[in-house]
Amino acid sequence: MSSRFSPSSRRSVVVVGAGQAGLSVAQALQQRGIRPLLLEKHRIGYAWDQQRWDSFCLVTPNWQCRLPGFPYDGSDPHGFMGKQEIVAYLQRFAAHVGAEVREGVSVDRLVQNGSAYRLGTSEGEIEADHVVVATGGYHRPRRHPQAPRLPAGVLQLDARDYRSAAALPPGPVLVVGSGQSGCQIAEDLFLEGREVHLSVGSAPRSPRRYRGRDVVDWLDRMGYYAMPISEHSDPRAVRAKTNHYLTGRDGGREIDLRARACEGMRLHGRLLAIGPGHIAFENNLAANLDQADAVYCRIRSSIDSWIQQQGIAAPSEAPYSPCWEPPPGDDPGLDLSATPLAAVIWCTGYRSDFRWIDVPVFDGSGQPVHERGVTQSPGLYFLGLPWLHTWGSGRFCGVADDAEHLAALISLRVARRDASQERLECTALLGS
Repeated sequence: MSSRFSPSSRRSVVVVGAGQAGLSVAQALQQRGIRPLLLEKHRIGYAWDQQRWDSFCLVTPNWQCRLPGFPYDGSDPHGFMGKQEIVAYLQRFAAHVGAEVREGVSVDRLVQNGSAYRLGTSEGEIEADHVVVATGGYHRPRRHPQAPRLPAGVLQLDARDYRSAAALPPGPVLVVGSGQSGCQIAEDLFLEGREVHLSVGSAPRSPRRYRGRDVVDWLDRMGYYAMPISEHSDPRAVRAKTNHYLTGRDGGREIDLRARACEGMRLHGRLLAIGPGHIAFENNLAANLDQADAVYCRIRSSIDSWIQQQGIAAPSEAPYSPCWEPPPGDDPGLDLSATPLAAVIWCTGYRSDFRWIDVPVFDGSGQPVHERGVTQSPGLYFLGLPWLHTWGSGRFCGVADDAEHLAALISLRVARRDASQERLECTALLGS
């Protein structure tokens, strides 16, 4: 462990978080002659290692990992790195950047101090002229408000705490939420032979491969990952959207919940209520599956249109046809006396938690107000947030551009501050 900060500790730039975003802005700053200090609460790669299940892998191909000056360096560009490979990639990137990183140092408070900022940390206080908050946007798990009504004997886990089917007690498992994590965890359990109940929400789904290429390849070529959020008709709605579900497992494939239902996975609508000995679900499973399929088909259709516009020769594919429909009538729900659950895994999303930042840069919902990471408080920035600027902003493919943008602005402000200080010193000398 490094020594505590001295009472007079001050740095030009402090970056909070040493994940892909923090390391990326450090790289961009150092190329401009500015050496920041990075404070990492845990260790590099911790979130990927400790907050993902054992079989976790990227849902985007390895070639899309384009950290600044350090693209994917493995032998399987069209594969999907597992979590240990991701951690190793980040650690190699950290060694490549060579930034000053203090691991095991948490930041508990950030306040303005004149024209600078004071950070209260587990190693004492430190001041900085510029602070980049690179802690991501997924901090606190959400659970259904009726979660406390589950019987005490049912194990409850959030998605980030799930590791494997073998780590759970024997018996059926209910997964609540059908976003990326929910669908992948439900599949992980199902492939291990567990009885799985999945509460399906409104998350959209995506094809994996279409007309000869991975869909990520098509969308990347079409400019979707680089499209600024300002070009969308409703930026607020875009930020609130759930990611499409698909998987990189087994070399990459799409997730068709209808096909899993044919194989024995039990699908339900959105969770409605938990009562004594019973769990009720909304009767919207069919609508939710149809909605996910509609997005799936729209993605395919947009690729078709682009292929035609560009005059690209690509193999054709048959239209999608659903292989399963929910049975008619109301969902009877789960009778916990007849189906005693071993566990419920909550895959119902995360909320941001920036309560440690005591600077007025947030809206009524606690989200930072910014323009591509730049806030109204001079010298305070955010990086690595979902949709900070583009779809790729919170991913390995787009964080480099946002880091370059912030580093250029910080460099300019540092130069102006230095020039102003030099003028003050010269004035003082001439007056003495």
